[in-house]
Amino acid sequence: MTSKKIWFITGAGRGMGTDFAKAALAAGHAVVASGRDSERVSAAIGPSNDLLAVKLDVTSSADAEAAVRAAVDRFGRIDVLVNNAANFYAGYFEELTPEQMDRQLTTSLLGPMNVTRAVLPVMRKQRSGQIISISSSAGLAGFEFGTAYAASKFGLEGWMDSLHAEVAPFGITTTVVNPGFFRTELLTEQSTNYAEPSIQDYDERRAPLLAFWKAQNGKQSGDPAKLARALITIAGENPPPRRFIAGADAIATAEQKIAELTAQIEAYRDLSGSLDLDV
Repeated sequence: MTSKKIWFITGAGRGMGTDFAKAALAAGHAVVASGRDSERVSAAIGPSNDLLAVKLDVTSSADAEAAVRAAVDRFGRIDVLVNNAANFYAGYFEELTPEQMDRQLTTSLLGPMNVTRAVLPVMRKQRSGQIISISSSAGLAGFEFGTAYAASKFGLEGWMDSLHAEVAPFGITTTVVNPGFFRTELLTEQSTNYAEPSIQDYDERRAPLLAFWKAQNGKQSGDPAKLARALITIAGENPPPRRFIAGADAIATAEQKIAELTAQIEAYRDLSGSLDLDV
């Protein structure tokens, strides 16, 4: 078995996905880089004999199946799947429309499911493979103005956690990555969508939150190129970690969540422990 692996990366036309693809190529791997516009993907990553750019809208099962067929036709296998494509709908839950919530979940939760469903038969046949899904600090702890995004990431985490047990017997591993604030294109106007203000009760809090999120674009402390290299490192572990908390701010969020859970457990331990049927 050669150390060269075939990586399949979604959302590779810009942002973090482009960095992941470049890092995998630099490490000597072959990459199937996907995006809604394959020409844009090729231009973003640059020329390489080990690169195949494919069209893939993750919300389309047909696109996913076609992209996987193209990958196998070119390289014969898929060793690492990186579910990276996502979007960001920000706003108070009451002001987000059902259609906006649907679009958030369809891209950031159902999209990874579509692609993984298409890839799994290939990995099962190989009896090997890695599935890496890019979550967020918002998959560990929810936050005001982030109900849609957090819902998609919490769902992603529950799905991945359960999927791990289902596919492990086939030699397939799973890893959830929780990045904090990285300087990607997630907060650009092309990727972030805001709920239309419609409820006066939220006016006082909404304005500073809108200002905060818009000001964060281009100011995030995390280096996506370093995260991409870290992804190559953890993918090379045997076994790879089931979870990778990426960034000092993400670690702080995780530690705060652990502390809050511990406090809630201890506060109601006696009551919770008294709920068994009396025998």
